[in-house]
Amino acid sequence: MSDQISPKQFRESEGVEDWRVLGDGANAYFRTGSLAAGARLAQAIGALPGVDDLQPDVDVRHDGVTVRMVAFIEGYGGMIQSHVELARKISAAARKLGFSADPSAVQSLLVIPGAISRAEVMPFWRAVLGYEPRRDSPAEDLVDPHNRGVPLWFEQMNEPRPDGGGAIHLAIWVPYEQAEARIAAALAAGGRMVRDEFAPSWWTLADAAGNEADIATTKGRD
Repeated sequence: MSDQISPKQFRESEGVEDWRVLGDGANAYFRTGSLAAGARLAQAIGALPGVDDLQPDVDVRHDGVTVRMVAFIEGYGGMIQSHVELARKISAAARKLGFSADPSAVQSLLVIPGAISRAEVMPFWRAVLGYEPRRDSPAEDLVDPHNRGVPLWFEQMNEPRPDGGGAIHLAIWVPYEQAEARIAAALAAGGRMVRDEFAPSWWTLADAAGNEADIATTKGRD
């Protein structure tokens, strides 16, 4: 697609200050204060030109509305130029209703199972979750066809864990400006740093039992 854009290109576009790129998509959270107010914002978003083509995920809760925009097509998963214009329109609709954005409130979760053979384990997870392969990376990713559940990315392991078991850890995508605070809180809560050589793209931490979690950002990935 000729209108594919990178996370950096989205961030540097005008009028997207309310939005943060987490993983593959652009995310924004608007505080509304009530479910009824959030429903009004969702209705306004639904009435915007082009929204049916881009199909943003709109999550309405009692305190606010989260919007996520990403395109999944054959061979590509990410943002396109049309998302920039829709982001501006959504922000304008929120402002018109008196709602402000809170970029610090957005995050995205990814579950990462590890396996020596992805092909051997992916059918199990597809079956138990009712998921389907992601269109741009069917050999590595499974996603909820209804966009409600947490996606899975299957990491290729070179060798099994010493105890013979599998390996699953989490990746928590946060805005870059929130990463240091999240890491500090995790360390203060008894965690330890496992790897930081890939920072600022991600830091790997572990709890006292050795379970791992990545604090991930899109910084340095372009």
